[in-house]
Formats: sequence, C-alpha cells, structure tokens
Amino acid sequence: MAASILVAGIGNMFLGDDGFGSEVVRQTELLRDDTAVRVIDYGIRGMHLAHDLLEGWDTLILVDAVPNRGSPGTLHVFQADFQADQAYWPSATGMDAHSMDPATVFARLRALGGSPPYTVVVGCEVGSVEEGIGLSEPVARAVPRAVRAVEEIVAALQIPAGAASVRKEC
Repeated sequence: MAASILVAGIGNMFLGDDGFGSEVVRQTELLRDDTAVRVIDYGIRGMHLAHDLLEGWDTLILVDAVPNRGSPGTLHVFQADFQADQAYWPSATGMDAHSMDPATVFARLRALGGSPPYTVVVGCEVGSVEEGIGLSEPVARAVPRAVRAVEEIVAALQIPAGAASVRKEC
C-alpha cells in the first residue's frame, strides 16, 4: 500500500522570500491527481492545513522559508521535531487562524484531537522578508533545487519500507 503524502507549500508571497514554499509547490511536477500524493499551496492558511492534517496523512512534506543564518538561498532538508526545532520557527505562540508557523499549526492540530504525521521540512534561508512580491535572487536560485528535493523525497517515500532514506541537510 502506498504511503499518503501531503506536500504543503507555506508562506506569505507579499513578504518577499517568505513566499518560497508557495513558489516551490507551484513549480513542482508531481501529479496533482495522484490519490496517494496531494500538493497544496497553503499560503498563510494555517487553520486549513491543521484541518487537512486530520485526514490521517502518513507523511507531511512542509516547504517553507526558514530564518537567515548567514547564507540566504541555502536549503535545509530535515525530519521535523517541532519540540526540538524551535530555532527554525521561534515565534510559535498564539492561535491566529492565518498563522503558518508550523509549531502553531501542530498545536492547533493537537487541540483538534489529531497528531502530526512524520514530517520532512524543505526549508530555504531567507534573504529578505520585507513587504514586496518576489523572491530575492539567492532564494529564487534555490527554488529548482528545492523542487528536485521535494520530488526525490516523494519518490523515496513511495519505495517499500527499508529501501529509502531521507537526507538531513542539503
């Protein structure tokens, strides 16, 4: 039986590089009608993602901008543990219906009686999250690499158990 995989692009396209996740999902060539894989641009609709996660997905691939650690455009691919990974999303507070902070989304999911699935993050260090539409040059250059990473992760997850592994960093 194939694993069910939700690929979620998140971010605010009106805040520069925060729109990274949405752009990656827009460019992915994964089949949009595959019943085992759903690809959605959630934008800033955190509540929508929390409710969709109640459907019992085996895996969530979260595509998002991550804070700048000195190298805008650097990709980070890792298995998420939002209790331990607060450095990636340090503002996990509140329950704003439009918040896309992953820890907040998972808190809402738990409040609704669900639990987060196995989660892989494909994140890109931002250059700028100032108001404006469009990605900075280093982040825009990372989009094709992120698209390939998402497609490779989906392919690896569709291989029978024990035959695939997911990279921790790119």
